[in-house]
Amino acid sequence: MPSLQDIRKAPKGLRQPGIIIEIGCLELLREGDGWRKARSWETRVNPDAPLHPDAIKVHGIKPADLKAAPRFPEVADALLAFLGEDLLVAHAYENEMDFLNHEFARCGRAAWGAETFPADRFICTKEMSHAAFPGASGSLDALCDRLWLDRSDRFAHHGALLDADLTADAFVKMALGDTGPRDAVYE
Repeated sequence: MPSLQDIRKAPKGLRQPGIIIEIGCLELLREGDGWRKARSWETRVNPDAPLHPDAIKVHGIKPADLKAAPRFPEVADALLAFLGEDLLVAHAYENEMDFLNHEFARCGRAAWGAETFPADRFICTKEMSHAAFPGASGSLDALCDRLWLDRSDRFAHHGALLDADLTADAFVKMALGDTGPRDAVYE
């Protein structure tokens, strides 16, 4: 049965590529004409570095929350095992790739500048959103609103697994052509 992995990470800073503090992955399995959510995997990651104050506001994760968390080299094998060789669904996949490439290079598992996961392995829901809703905001929040996806759990803070779940829901709706009755509101 074909499967897709949805991957999200919570970065240390808002614009700085690099350090990951949380990873969330969700497996989607193809069933007939639809998709089914299957396994999930998540972990917080101790970045061994200070957190940007804006990242704390967005994610609600404080340095004390990460003190006992494993470092990226300790979770890299589990992440790779979970992802396997499946296609990866991500919202704004370039960001996800940049952060993962940085972390794999930082821990010596890949050369600096190397692609840990090639771009052709990703399906980007942000790109799908731009194709379905030209000129509309490409944010995950805006996409969820356009597709009538409940993102109320995300109002207080973003979480990697929560974002992966919402990205998976958005992917499934757009892949099935269900862009909902709110299309006209965002044209």
